Amino acid sequence: MRRLLPLAVLLAAGGCDSRPDAGAVVVSAIGGAPALADPARGALATPGRLLLDSAAQGLVRFDAAGQIEPGLAERWTVLDDGRSYIFRIREATWSDGKPVTAAEVVAILKRQLSPASRNPLRPFLTAIHEIVEMTPEVIEVRLSRPRPDLLKLFAQPELAILRARPPGGSGPFRAGTIGRDGVMLRPASDPRHADDDDAATPSPQASVRLIGERAAKAILRFQRRDADLVAGGGFADWPLLAHASIPPAAVRIDPAAGVFGLAIADRTGFLADPGNRAAIAQVIDRAAIVAAFAPGWAATLSILPEQLDSAAPPAVPTWQQAGAINLSPAERVRQWRQMHPLPLYLRVALPAGPGATILYGHIAAALVRIGIGPQRVGLAEPADLRLVDAVAPYDSARWYLATACQPCGEAARSALDAARDAPTLAERARHIADADAALAADVAFVPIARPLRWSLVSARLKAWTGNPRAWHPLNRLRSDTN
Repeated sequence: MRRLLPLAVLLAAGGCDSRPDAGAVVVSAIGGAPALADPARGALATPGRLLLDSAAQGLVRFDAAGQIEPGLAERWTVLDDGRSYIFRIREATWSDGKPVTAAEVVAILKRQLSPASRNPLRPFLTAIHEIVEMTPEVIEVRLSRPRPDLLKLFAQPELAILRARPPGGSGPFRAGTIGRDGVMLRPASDPRHADDDDAATPSPQASVRLIGERAAKAILRFQRRDADLVAGGGFADWPLLAHASIPPAAVRIDPAAGVFGLAIADRTGFLADPGNRAAIAQVIDRAAIVAAFAPGWAATLSILPEQLDSAAPPAVPTWQQAGAINLSPAERVRQWRQMHPLPLYLRVALPAGPGATILYGHIAAALVRIGIGPQRVGLAEPADLRLVDAVAPYDSARWYLATACQPCGEAARSALDAARDAPTLAERARHIADADAALAADVAFVPIARPLRWSLVSARLKAWTGNPRAWHPLNRLRSDTN
């Protein structure tokens, strides 16, 4: 599980990182060029999420440690047993200098939650019944059911308060023109401190240049000391670090919470039978997979990392339960082949990247051992097994189970729907436990590990802190008071 010796040797050869704390912080985010895009149009890659979070904060934000802090709302109150959230909007201005009003905030949030929205968080916000303007500075979010984790969802970049026309937000940064060298982000002036000369003229170090590029270029830029932070690293890009000379202290791994495993994407043919799906889950060598990557990356057999808001501990997979398996995986395949003489192939959908190639090698070897022919396909192509690699935006067991259900059986789906609509937290917890047990029995998902998320962090970014959200706001890199 800790055999990545060549990487350790190469990292040790990188020496120490003694970059001066001078000039703008340069952040290279893995992905395409950053663009200030409306999340109602669909999911964003890391560069776009960082730009959105920087230029158009939400009602609340994450701090360096992944905890909730004020954003556009200076304070809030939770009433009616978690069915009413009242936010007071602070004095703030849009990027064109016009004041932000509660009415505008309400309209923007309603757009993100509308049926036409493709915001990836919308399915987890169905408890929101109404968003209303109470005064020009106060809004209320009314819920039909209590949701104690609502603030963590509001802190996500996908719920940033982004004005469509002209496009822009309230900060904490103002974005310059996006060009080949990325976009320069300069601290937005705070109307509450307009008479403070020090606040009006922030230091050059308080600015950030955000660049979006491929992982290999980002790593090389950091190695050449042309970047202070590489953000958005995942398992697919991790092996590239073995070819770089990076100080070991600069390689940071987040304790990311989330889902990493194979969804049973096509439940026909061989995979129509839960016993056959269990054979796939049983034959995957999780320990070998995580050992091929980062030291300390832990394997898992359960969808839930812990009990969370479920009424029961994480469900044990059926094939792990004593006496549950009466046929070995190879025997199951042989039995299937006796009734279906044609060759048996399974398509495995994975992203691009060397880490995905390593993962495919382990999955393919496991399938071949039991007589199944593997075929690698892209994530967007039709597949039998599809990788799900997602960080949890909030700490609800329902998110984990709903994310793993792609698709799942009727019993699990009904329990998930019942948990979503439950009028009390106690009923919700019971339905979540039912869904977890149903998913385990159905073998609709093959857990492998928790998401692997890494960054390269220079010594000047003393406030960078690993956290379960694997999210690092650009205004919280150098100090807690940026």
